[in-house]
Amino acid sequence: MSTLPLAARDCTTMLRRNLLHARRYPSLTLNLLLTPVMLLLLFVYIFGGVMSAGLGGGGGGADRSDYIAYIVPGILLMTIGSTVVGTAVSVSTDMTEGIIARFRTMAIHRGSVLVGHVVGSVLQAVMSVVLVGAVAVAIGFRSTDATPLEWLAAFALLVLFATALTWIAVGMGLISPNAEAASNNALPMILLPLLSSAFIPVDTMPGWFRPIAEYQPFTPAIETLRGLLLGTEIGNNGWLTIAWSLALAALGYRWSTSTFNRDPK
Repeated sequence: MSTLPLAARDCTTMLRRNLLHARRYPSLTLNLLLTPVMLLLLFVYIFGGVMSAGLGGGGGGADRSDYIAYIVPGILLMTIGSTVVGTAVSVSTDMTEGIIARFRTMAIHRGSVLVGHVVGSVLQAVMSVVLVGAVAVAIGFRSTDATPLEWLAAFALLVLFATALTWIAVGMGLISPNAEAASNNALPMILLPLLSSAFIPVDTMPGWFRPIAEYQPFTPAIETLRGLLLGTEIGNNGWLTIAWSLALAALGYRWSTSTFNRDPK
C-alpha cells in the first residue's frame, strides 16, 4: 500500500480508539456538558426577565423569548469550548500513561495519533452542540428566520471553530504534565465566552472592558452565528471569525505537531 492509504487507515484506527474511549468513559464529557446547560437554564429562568428587559423586551413582565434567542448562539459556542477541555485532558493522559511511547515504537503514521484526537473531538463537539441545542429548543428557542443556506453556514462555522479550538487544546494537552494541569491550561476555553457578547451586547459593557470582549475569537463567532440563526446583521464578523479560526487552527497545528514530534527527554 502507498503512504496515503496507510496514513488514512492509521488515522481511522486512532479515531475509532478515541471514540471508544469517549463511549466507555462518558463522565468527563457529561460533566463538561453540564456547564453550558446549567448556564443556559440559569440565565433564562433566573435572570431572563431582567436581561430581556435590558434588550428591549419590556418591563418587569418581559418576555424571556427575546433573551433566549440572544444567548443560545453564545451557549452553543461555549459548548464547543467546554468539550475541547476534555480533549486536552485526554491528550495529556495519553502522554503521561505511556501509550504514546508505545505508539512511537510501532509502524504507524506518526500524525495519526493527533488526527484521531482532533477528528474525534470535533465529532464530540458537534454532538454536544446538538444536545445543548435540543435543550434550548425545549425551553423556547426558535430560529424561524434562518434559510437552509444559513443553517448550512452555521453548521460549517461550528465545525470550523471546533477544529480551531481542538488543535489549541491538543497543544495544551501535550505540554501539560498531568490531566489536572491540562484541565487548568484549557480553562480559558470556558472563560473567554463569559467575557464576550454571549450574554449581553458589547456596547452595554464598561468602556475599559469592551476591548477585552471585542478583540477575542468568541465575540465575532457568536455574532456571526447569531446573525445566521436569527437573521440579524453580521457585518465584518463573518470574515473575522474565519480569520480567527484559520489562525488558531494553524497555530495549534504547528504547536501540536512540533511538540509531539520532539524527541522525548
